[in-house]
Amino acid sequence: MIPLRFLPLPLVAALATGSVLRAAEPIDFNRQILPILSDACFHCHGPDAATREAKLRLDQRDGLFRTRDEVSVVTPGHPAKSELFLRITSKEEDEVMPPPKATRRLKPAEIELLKQWISDGAPWSTHWAFSPPQRVPVPALRGDRESEGQRDGGNRQAPPSLRLATNPIDAFVRTALTKAGLTPAPAADPATLLRRVSLDLTGVPPSPAELDAYLADQTPGVYERAVERLLASPRYGERWAWDWLDLARYADTNGFQGDPERTMWPWRDWVVNALNANMPYDQFTIEQLAGDLLPDATREQKLASGFHRNNMFNGEGGRIAEETRVENVFDRVETTATVWMGLTFTCARCHDHKFDPIKQTDYFALYDIFNQMSETGSASGGGGRSGAIAPVLDLSTAEEQAAVTRAQAGIDAIAKEIELFELTKFPRPEGKPVIDSPAAQRLPGNLPATHARPAVNRRDLNGLLEALPFFRDTEPDPDYVKLLQKHIAAIRVRDRATNNITRVMIMDEMPKKRDTFVLSKGNYESKTDVKVLGAIPEIFRSHEAGAAAPSPRNVAENRGEGGASSSAEAPRLNRLDLARWLVSPGNPLAARTAVNRAWQAFFGTGIVKTPEDFGVQSGSPSHPELLDWLATEFVASGWDMKNLHRLIVTSATYRQSSRVTPALHERDPENRLLARGPRHRQPSWMLRDQALAAAGLLVEQLGGPSVKPYQPAGIWEEATFGKKSYQQDHGEALYRRSLYVFWRRIVGPTTFFDAGARQVCTVKVPHTNTPLHALVTLNDPAFVEAARVMAQRALTGADRTDSARLDTVFRRATARIPTPKEKSILLARLATLRGQFGASPVEAHQLASIGEFERPESVPVVEHAAWTALCSLILNLDEALSKE
Repeated sequence: MIPLRFLPLPLVAALATGSVLRAAEPIDFNRQILPILSDACFHCHGPDAATREAKLRLDQRDGLFRTRDEVSVVTPGHPAKSELFLRITSKEEDEVMPPPKATRRLKPAEIELLKQWISDGAPWSTHWAFSPPQRVPVPALRGDRESEGQRDGGNRQAPPSLRLATNPIDAFVRTALTKAGLTPAPAADPATLLRRVSLDLTGVPPSPAELDAYLADQTPGVYERAVERLLASPRYGERWAWDWLDLARYADTNGFQGDPERTMWPWRDWVVNALNANMPYDQFTIEQLAGDLLPDATREQKLASGFHRNNMFNGEGGRIAEETRVENVFDRVETTATVWMGLTFTCARCHDHKFDPIKQTDYFALYDIFNQMSETGSASGGGGRSGAIAPVLDLSTAEEQAAVTRAQAGIDAIAKEIELFELTKFPRPEGKPVIDSPAAQRLPGNLPATHARPAVNRRDLNGLLEALPFFRDTEPDPDYVKLLQKHIAAIRVRDRATNNITRVMIMDEMPKKRDTFVLSKGNYESKTDVKVLGAIPEIFRSHEAGAAAPSPRNVAENRGEGGASSSAEAPRLNRLDLARWLVSPGNPLAARTAVNRAWQAFFGTGIVKTPEDFGVQSGSPSHPELLDWLATEFVASGWDMKNLHRLIVTSATYRQSSRVTPALHERDPENRLLARGPRHRQPSWMLRDQALAAAGLLVEQLGGPSVKPYQPAGIWEEATFGKKSYQQDHGEALYRRSLYVFWRRIVGPTTFFDAGARQVCTVKVPHTNTPLHALVTLNDPAFVEAARVMAQRALTGADRTDSARLDTVFRRATARIPTPKEKSILLARLATLRGQFGASPVEAHQLASIGEFERPESVPVVEHAAWTALCSLILNLDEALSKE
């Protein structure tokens, strides 16, 4: 048997979908032929006119079946009469395709597949992602209504609602497994399953009390009730917000040199609240893309539009403002295309796409939509924190405004003292300003300009700081210097109060529209004469796409208030038009991309393995009918995200054991066929939350400003050339969920490995496995302190024996008690640790004192250190680090 990894990609895709080439089963053009043509032919014979040769397009039906001078590119049913087949099999260097200089060569299996396709009549269709999802009938399964081994938690008979055939997901998956000659795995045991679904839905493991209650409940529907409890938990929104923050490129700073702070956490809290409230995904979309354009937009809807202000902002000295503004628009176009269309629009910034039917004019049609906000590219105008760039939404509290008022009153008071003093220091006619005094006019440098303004309006600290040494050293006046020092101190108090006002960057729309021109090679200075108006991509307006995509005119006419102009010639779409189109039947990709990302979160890999790319270079769907069924079900449910998650986690497919035999692993190493349950290492942010929860340290406070937990010294200083210094928080802030950790753009939190950089939209964070990860989970103060607190709770709790204490800590990390063999190994390790720390009491004290959580003096130091090391070992077990 040939291992899957040695088979050509299209054949692997065929195996994954159970559509291996058989005499009785037709070749699927989309999943088997199009990937070959795209890989080997489209660079020279595809959408990009600039690199197209022989005026031949193989990405379109007309080109593929073109006949010219009695020569047909493809003659259905006749490979020998098809120029395409003749060229790919030619032995002549000047005729063979791809040409000898090409880096991509066709494999024999691919040539045979193309030959068979032509022989079968060369059926053709649009790339699957560009056609609307089809709600195919749920497959009917033969045989037992309940799959072997499918029991609720392994020891309770599954009620009829949980049988394999009654969850549509299971029907689709079981059909594919049957075609592949495989059977599903038995159900995971109850404790493992509860831990899995708790981590997936809330990001934290079940508490011992929750686990006890679940295992004690023997009544039908216990699992469904657990799922409903988790979906209703405030922790649900916090867990699912993380993935959204990755794709929204959320951070607490602007990035680039200096990396100034910004206040975007209220938008982050909006996301958490929206997810917890189960806001429909279409509304979730519209409010984030265009909440500010909705009729009578509320403050919350305007806040939601901060989604597209999460991008990096280059405010470096000497930076050209227009270049920054244009790059920000680029980012918004490409993020929108990735999130709601799953398309790689970046290629079309400089030229027509090489593989997908996306023109450069399509790119700039979307660019025009995002080109109409008042942002200038200048790092100013936001007020408050230095990183806030206009337009902003004032979310200041009464306390914040009161602090500004008090600070301004302090400035007013000292200004009056200064003005009174300056009547004699700078003599001039009554009623005249200070600058009219000859004494003021002869001041050096910028001091005359400073004194040209009344004291209450002297806001330039540089001018006041210049005055200090002059009146202290050059023309000494101690009384005046004291007044200047008080004035400077008062201004600094006012500036701090102003900077502390909560202002969030949001979107807006200019009354007068900017003209948009295609930029040559994406260069902000190189405008062409091609003017573009806001519109949806042409592929979704063409009849060829097979989608009922509304034209720009239809979107404008059906828009109602807050939309674009109703120009008779070419309606110009705005953000609200675009947002509504993205979640309309005209866009075949919004629902697909959303359900695929959800599937990826639960199973580790999406039905489409490339969530960022649904174009012709994408990975073929492992279960295409299931993807479309889920997409149509998602829309039919009212874009109900919790319903989608409920449907997935209550399936027997999700509830399978993740154990795998060597034979199955050889057959399907990535679990694309889903003959077993999901198993993969938890993301680093979830590992931190799990450790805090296992130790009983996790502070379950929703929302608020970002916090700064433990971090090695000098990280910020090195990254910012000493301009930023990390000021660690204390108390409960150390134990907040990872979602709330302050994220500096140029150097993210050091605890989070394999995390998105939060610089661009990220819909798939890579999973790696290196020893560096263990350096974090074994040594980071957050993890060591969690182990230390786990140990002290075990030592001060009700358990009085090593065996009972070991059961408690092991269960907190893994949701089960250790086996007798595991217990023997761990107790032996505990004895060794006692001996080692008994011989090194200083090291024992150091380990038992890590972290700020109070250590009871009643706990013997050596015993505490030994149990701390043992708890750290348990938290680092593969089982504890993984969701299985």
